Amino acid sequence: MDTEAYDERVLRVVELIPAGRVMSYGDVAEYLGEGGPRQVGRVMSRGTGDLPWWRVIRADGSPPPGHEAECLHRWRTEGVVLRPDGTRVDMRRARWDGVPG
Repeated sequence: MDTEAYDERVLRVVELIPAGRVMSYGDVAEYLGEGGPRQVGRVMSRGTGDLPWWRVIRADGSPPPGHEAECLHRWRTEGVVLRPDGTRVDMRRARWDGVPG
């Protein structure tokens, strides 16, 4: 796998995720048809500049470790549907399937 090209493809997917929606690391890899959650996490951990990094999260709806407060703030601002505990995303309702619209 060409690492630089893969990184670019991951970041392009992140740019597409609409406000108020999320994808898990594994969702991004599945959308691309290559890599896996760890590879996507590696790309995301390098820093994403102005990309909406808070829209790529763990499969259980929890934010990336160390970014909980920032994610919760951004999720609430965007209207992401949270689970009743208010600390995780309701993946069933907020997951983006990659289809525009």
